[in-house]
Amino acid sequence: MLEIRRLILLRELAVRGTIAAVAEALNFTPSAVSQQLSQLEKETGTQLLRKAGRRVQLTPQAEVLVESVGEVLDTLERAETRLQAAATRVTGRVRVAVFQSAALAFMPTTLRAMAQRHPDVRVEMVQREPEEALRETWARDFDMVIAEQYPAHAAPHHPGLDRRDLTTDAIRLALPSETESLHPVDSLDSARHMPWVMEPRGAASRHFAEQVCRVAGFEPDVRYETADLQAHMRLVESGNAVALIPDLIWAGRETSARLLQLTGSPRRTIFTAQRTAGAASPAARAFRDILEQKASSGTATRPA
Repeated sequence: MLEIRRLILLRELAVRGTIAAVAEALNFTPSAVSQQLSQLEKETGTQLLRKAGRRVQLTPQAEVLVESVGEVLDTLERAETRLQAAATRVTGRVRVAVFQSAALAFMPTTLRAMAQRHPDVRVEMVQREPEEALRETWARDFDMVIAEQYPAHAAPHHPGLDRRDLTTDAIRLALPSETESLHPVDSLDSARHMPWVMEPRGAASRHFAEQVCRVAGFEPDVRYETADLQAHMRLVESGNAVALIPDLIWAGRETSARLLQLTGSPRRTIFTAQRTAGAASPAARAFRDILEQKASSGTATRPA
């Protein structure tokens, strides 16, 4: 019988791309990973890896093994969730990946409610960008992800992930107050002459914002670039920039910024995703239920 731990290393290589990345993720040394994979080749009597420059590639035979390992891991995960469901108390651990604004808006109240209702459940949270977090949840680094999807920008789909919409929020043009603005600006058209703050290139929010400006007939002067949306807020409120900001960012606080509705009233979708094999986990189900309750209670409201 093949050694399951070595098979898992092979799957990790398929997911992460390099032996170094596998070693880092699993707290192994690269040489230990290489030795285990070499031993797996001896056990199977088949070449599983081949050189491709400085990297290694999986052979077709290795790809067959990787697919089977995924099925085995799904079976084990389902068995574990059934065992947890047979217990009289909800226990266990839930690892959640979440992007910044959702972490600020939803997580404090959700974590408190979880601690009160299910004190034997340990919830661990890590901030991640949505696309990265979706892949890492599929790869089993996390049990659940809270992610976002901008209008006309489909979030990546990974096989075996169960997605459920959580809420939506409007995306508005955020302008400095009239007293803070260095130039007269009261519309998207007049904002063409202002400095803009946006997330780094590659982010769905960046592409969405650039397209909104281009449809309006101008190329935005992206003078400030940061993934920290609280920095976006401060730059707008201080009169240094304008931005396109979803309403959730402002949840629970007042702002001096002027928030203008865009043509077509675009909305961002916030959703959760977890592996279908682990969907029956009582701990994960309890967390998801409470999160959905908090989201539906009106947390994401527009400031006065």
